Amino acid sequence: MVDDDAAAVLAVYAEGIAAGTATFETAAPTWQAWDGGHLDSHRLVALADDGGVVGWVAASPVSGRCVYAGVVELSVYVAAAGRGRGVGGALLAAMIDSSEAAGVWTLEAGVFTDNAASLALLGRHGFRRVGVRERLGQRGGVWQDLVLLERRSALV
Repeated sequence: MVDDDAAAVLAVYAEGIAAGTATFETAAPTWQAWDGGHLDSHRLVALADDGGVVGWVAASPVSGRCVYAGVVELSVYVAAAGRGRGVGGALLAAMIDSSEAAGVWTLEAGVFTDNAASLALLGRHGFRRVGVRERLGQRGGVWQDLVLLERRSALV
């Protein structure tokens, strides 16, 4: 992912937001805000044959404390044009490779309980359910539960 991908990355994110099952966010942030909330490393895009971005994955720190340096939270978003074509799986595989090469030992993800596609995708890539965070926040005025998943590296 490079800065030139910014508009396309935010467009894919906005599509995920509009779907209503991916995030508590209600609108895509500015690139500056998005960029500031994600690590500089472990940012990847999937490109269509025409060079357009059809998906992305990025990591955010879970804590500023040094003991959590090897633990990151990931976000993965795939545009409708890329769904069902292995884009999400390719992005997750690349994220696993990238993060493990850098010494990351735990990838975390939080997924709404009704987001069956994301839960299945993460499950296929070695993520396990740690638990459910009940009534974590409201989406559209309705309390939502969030499944906490993690993938532990062979590094540990």
